Amino acid sequence: MSTKQPKSGPVKEYFTDGAVMSVGRYAKGKKIGPWKFYLRNGVVRAAGKFVAGTCEGRWVWRREHGGLLQVGSFKNGKQEGMWKRYQKNGKPYDTGAYRASKK
Repeated sequence: MSTKQPKSGPVKEYFTDGAVMSVGRYAKGKKIGPWKFYLRNGVVRAAGKFVAGTCEGRWVWRREHGGLLQVGSFKNGKQEGMWKRYQKNGKPYDTGAYRASKK
């Protein structure tokens, strides 16, 4: 029987080279609240919120140079509502409406 306690509290995770990989918080081993995930160059790759370990609400993903890649929302861990993807030049690529992760 394991006595290891699940992660709780604020956390900062690192790539093997020491660069920050993610910043957020755990409660009883599950991600909760706002989280940010980084690329090795320091750009925020993705940012959003977790509720009991699942994505919830608006999330934003970025490209290596910092430009938008996609924006969308989750409800109960599933894609919900309007999602937008962007080209490298920042112009819209496509848009899709989701309900329970189905387009």
